[in-house]
Amino acid sequence: MTQPLPPGATAEGGVAAVVVLAAGQGTRMKSSLPKVLHTLGGRSMLGHVLAAAAPLAARHTLVVVGAGREAVEDHLAQVAPGAQPVLQEQQRGSGHAAAVALAAVPDLDGPVLLVNGDAPLLRPETVTALLDAHRAAGNVLTVLTAEVDDPTGLGRIVRGADGAVRAIVEERDATPEQRTVREVNAGVYVGEAAPLRRALGLLGEDNDQGEQYLTDVLGLLVAEGAPVGGAPAEDPVDVLGCNDRRELAARRRTLNDRVLDELMRAGVTVVDPATTWVDVTVTVAPDALLEPGAQLRGTTSVGTGAVVGPDTTLVDTEVGAGAGVVRSHVLGAVVGPEATVGPFSYLRPGTRLAAGAKVGAFVETKNVEVGEGSKVPHLSYVGDATIGRGANIGAATVFVNYDGVEKHHTTVGDHVRIGSDTMLVAPVTVGDGAYTAAGSVITTDVPPGAMGVARARQRNVARWVQRRRPGTAAAKAAEAAGDAGADAAADTRAEASE
Repeated sequence: MTQPLPPGATAEGGVAAVVVLAAGQGTRMKSSLPKVLHTLGGRSMLGHVLAAAAPLAARHTLVVVGAGREAVEDHLAQVAPGAQPVLQEQQRGSGHAAAVALAAVPDLDGPVLLVNGDAPLLRPETVTALLDAHRAAGNVLTVLTAEVDDPTGLGRIVRGADGAVRAIVEERDATPEQRTVREVNAGVYVGEAAPLRRALGLLGEDNDQGEQYLTDVLGLLVAEGAPVGGAPAEDPVDVLGCNDRRELAARRRTLNDRVLDELMRAGVTVVDPATTWVDVTVTVAPDALLEPGAQLRGTTSVGTGAVVGPDTTLVDTEVGAGAGVVRSHVLGAVVGPEATVGPFSYLRPGTRLAAGAKVGAFVETKNVEVGEGSKVPHLSYVGDATIGRGANIGAATVFVNYDGVEKHHTTVGDHVRIGSDTMLVAPVTVGDGAYTAAGSVITTDVPPGAMGVARARQRNVARWVQRRRPGTAAAKAAEAAGDAGADAAADTRAEASE
């Protein structure tokens, strides 16, 4: 277990605190969901920011909450239980939010990372490089910057003749010359706690919005003669924010492209990156093949040599080496090595396929274990069951597991043959090596090696068609077939034969 750090100390190369500003309304998203909770690549925007800052090993992680407070706090409890939410009761700007956060840890000493909660493309290496640059320069405050082709709407970084950062100027306040500057503020800062806290306390609200701007802290420190710097991000894409649904879609595409690029570099074949989506939380082994339309989400893992797709969705699913899943939807399942699924099958949570097992076309499974080499080839429902090794479940078989109140379990032994159109009414056991006759409704246990037959004897009513459907095509066909001589066999009953 990692030992807690003493007060005021930071992990080697880390920071004293990470402050995430996540209290904004996000009105341009036009959503009842707080902006920072919108998801891409398997994480919320807030989750991505926290993941980027995690390697800094901060002693305190402070998340400023406001709009949608309860939803954000509930989300934090799930994804980052060690983070501390700090309430900004009145939305008075980014500077005020940062001051509220630091007030929650009055004895804090050392570097503090401040970052907006809507920067989902921020990478750990970018944050680490910013901290390294801050320490190397001995700065009091260092701002992350980016060179962009179109800086419209963004705060410009103003540097002096010596190259030192002098100010951050918002576009509405910029001169025509300053508006030509393409280096912009990325909204990520590292500042020393004590001078940062003091400068935040000096912020005014004499602006159009009547808010305290975090960007003004830099100007205050420069005026004092404090060492202030700017560190350019290696990839400007890292600093892109997300303010509306269009930008969310664009960030989602960029993030997915990054994920697929890493997978392909690691030896995964992605046939069509434009139609393949993989969450950042997914793992795919080398030599796996992702066909067009594959979607891998959550904690899904895909083994070496496995084939996923086309047109397949896997959520929180394990796919073993050499397995194949085609045109199917799989949730919370385990597909063992060399097992096959699909096409057009639905595997629900609790499904576990052993090595070499098969779930074929138009099959639904739930809470079932399918043994090694066993097959459920097509058109069946299998729920709350255990199937042994080498068994075969005939077409149109239904495991009748629900009595309207409770679910019940069915056990099918090794090398069993279930005839087509069989109903297995749970709780029931079909013993090793047993068979069931096609069309049976099995309500009691079938002993090992037995044939379970549970269907009514067949009764043929002679000349029924000619009498009840005279003049129809069927009646004419029957007459042509010579059924007139069948009167003597009227009302016969066919005995079931083995």
